[in-house]
Amino acid sequence: MRLTTKGRFAVTAMLDLALRENRGAVTLSAISARQQISLSYLEQLFSQLRRAGLVESIRGPGGGYTLGRKPAAITVADIVLAVEAPRAATARRTTDGAESAGHGVSSELWDKLSANMVDYMQAITLRSLVNEQLAKGVTLEQEPKKRSLFSGPKPKPFSVTAPNSVFTLGQPLKLGR
Repeated sequence: MRLTTKGRFAVTAMLDLALRENRGAVTLSAISARQQISLSYLEQLFSQLRRAGLVESIRGPGGGYTLGRKPAAITVADIVLAVEAPRAATARRTTDGAESAGHGVSSELWDKLSANMVDYMQAITLRSLVNEQLAKGVTLEQEPKKRSLFSGPKPKPFSVTAPNSVFTLGQPLKLGR
């Protein structure tokens, strides 16, 4: 198991998505702006997350990404394993198939460490991360109000003192009568 920036960014983006799960689809450009992650990098990550079934994409106006499963069913290990490349075998073998001298012991150590890391990450769900963030007092931006054509303030009625016809323009104005 390798932990890289790719895995860290994937967890961060998924947490951002989970925090806004009740608001509908979230665009990658919005996640990019909030988390300061390159949009093209997010596109690559979400392509891998989609293939793993962790997110679903919605096309068209109002589109974006939603969670593919409930946050309680997604673990940090699921996210990291979805974006990280499979690791190469840690034990080095010679041409006859036997382990190289000294690599067997270190290989066992790294295999055990990797297994413990995966076990730890499997114990952390996306729901628990969301609850942690909300308990810390993280505030989400207000959802923009949808404006209709007539949602602005009503104009005040006004009176016009100008003539309302071209024929009355030719007649002299009668003042004071």
